[in-house]
Amino acid sequence: MISGGNIDTRLLSSVLMRGLVRSGRLVRLGVQISDLPGNLATVSSLIAELGGNIVEVEHERWYRDVPVRLAQIEVLIEVRSGGDCHPIAEGLADGGFPARILSTDYGAV
Repeated sequence: MISGGNIDTRLLSSVLMRGLVRSGRLVRLGVQISDLPGNLATVSSLIAELGGNIVEVEHERWYRDVPVRLAQIEVLIEVRSGGDCHPIAEGLADGGFPARILSTDYGAV
């Protein structure tokens, strides 16, 4: 049990974030996009329209096995409830941005 005024806030933060991951409310998606101006903004807009809140973005062009003229982005998103990441991944694919769910820890306790 965690209680009292002597709680280590970093430990508490870690416990809370792990809880979000395990419940499926904090999810990483991988999306490969054409490396063209505006595509990152379009993906961000689609995620927002589909109910996801972007927490972190990693955008790679050169350091991964990404074909020329493409970019790989990994997006950490917060969703309303576990499982809400699937409609977001499907919506991105419908918008021309195939996405895969990279975090698979949700559902585990």
